[in-house]
Amino acid sequence: MPGARDSRARVARRIATAAAYGGGGLGLLGVGVVGLLVTESRLAIQAIGVLETVPPKADGVYGEAFADRAADPQAPLVLAVLGDSTGAGLGVARAGETPGALLAAGLASVAERPVRLVNVARSGGRSADLSGQLEQALPHHPDVAVVMVGANDVTRHSPAQLAVRQLGEAVAALRANGCEVVVGTCPDLGTIKPVRPPLRWVARRLSRQLAAAQTIAVVEAGGRTVSLGSLLGPEFAARPEMFAADRYHPSAQGYATAAMAVLPSVCAALGLWPEEERPATAVPGGAVLPVAVAAATAAGREGTEVAAVPAEGTGRRWAQLRHRLRIGLPGPESGKEPGTTPDGGPGNTSASSHAAAGDA
Repeated sequence: MPGARDSRARVARRIATAAAYGGGGLGLLGVGVVGLLVTESRLAIQAIGVLETVPPKADGVYGEAFADRAADPQAPLVLAVLGDSTGAGLGVARAGETPGALLAAGLASVAERPVRLVNVARSGGRSADLSGQLEQALPHHPDVAVVMVGANDVTRHSPAQLAVRQLGEAVAALRANGCEVVVGTCPDLGTIKPVRPPLRWVARRLSRQLAAAQTIAVVEAGGRTVSLGSLLGPEFAARPEMFAADRYHPSAQGYATAAMAVLPSVCAALGLWPEEERPATAVPGGAVLPVAVAAATAAGREGTEVAAVPAEGTGRRWAQLRHRLRIGLPGPESGKEPGTTPDGGPGNTSASSHAAAGDA
C-alpha cells in the first residue's frame, strides 16, 4: 500500500539520517512498549527454545573442478560471510548445507572459477559485532561479502540509529578495500510461528523499519541489499520441514531458499550476471525510485534487490529495484563434500549453549 510504504520510507530516512549524524539514543522500541511486551517476549523465547549445536565449519575452496590445471590457474574468488547465525548456518548439521557453502558453490558454478569461503558470522551477532568480524575478514582480501544481520538488533532492542550506522560503516570499510557487498536485510520476525499477537505485529513493524533503514545506509555506502523479509514465512507456515528444531532458524531447505534469493545479486555485484540472458522482472510501482522509497518498497517485498543508480546533475539519490530470476543451486560436487572441513575432517557438530534464546 502506498500510504504504508511512504510512512515506512519517512521513518527509515529518519533512522538513517540520525545514524549518519551520530544519533543513537532512540531504541527500536519505546520504553512503554517494551514494558507491555515483556511477557509476550518471554513466552515466545520459551516456545522457540535453544539449539544445542554450533554451525558446522564450512570454510574452504569450492568449485576446484573449474581450476584449469593445464594453463595458469586463476586465483579463487574470495567470498566473506559476516553477520549472525543466519549467515553462520545455525540449524544444519552438514557444512554443505550452510548458506555460505551454498553461495560459494553457486558462485563458483556461475563464475566457472574456484571460490574460497571465509565465514566469520557468529550466532547472536548484532551490527555492533561487525567491526570485529571485519578484522577477521579483511586480511583475506575478499572480492565480495555477504552480510546477514538485524534480527538480534530487534530482539535485543538495540538503538536503531546505532545499528544502522554500524552496518553502514562496515559496508563502507569493505568497499574501501575493493570488496563488493550484498546485505540480506533484517528478516520479518512477525513470520515466526511461536511469536503471537500483539508481539507479532510489533515485531513485523520493527523488522521492516530496520530493513528499510539498513537499505538506505547500505546503498549510500556503495553496497546493495536483498530483502529477506517474509521470504520464508508463507512457505514455512505450510511446510514445517523448512524450520530447524527450534522453529526459529531455517533448516537446510530453508537456507537453500534464502541462498537462491541472494546468489543472483552476489553474481551481479561481480559483473557475472548477464542481464540480457537473465533479465530482472519489473517491480510494481516503478523500478527506479528515490532511495528511501525504494528501501521501503523492498522491505515489504521479499527477494527484492536494491542498488544505487547514478543520477547526474542532481543531488538526490535514486535506487533501482529488481526481482532477479533465481537459479537452482549446484550439488555437493561443485565444492567439497558437505560435512567436511577444508582438511577433510568431520564437520563441527559439537554441542554448546546458544548465545541466547531467540538469537539469530
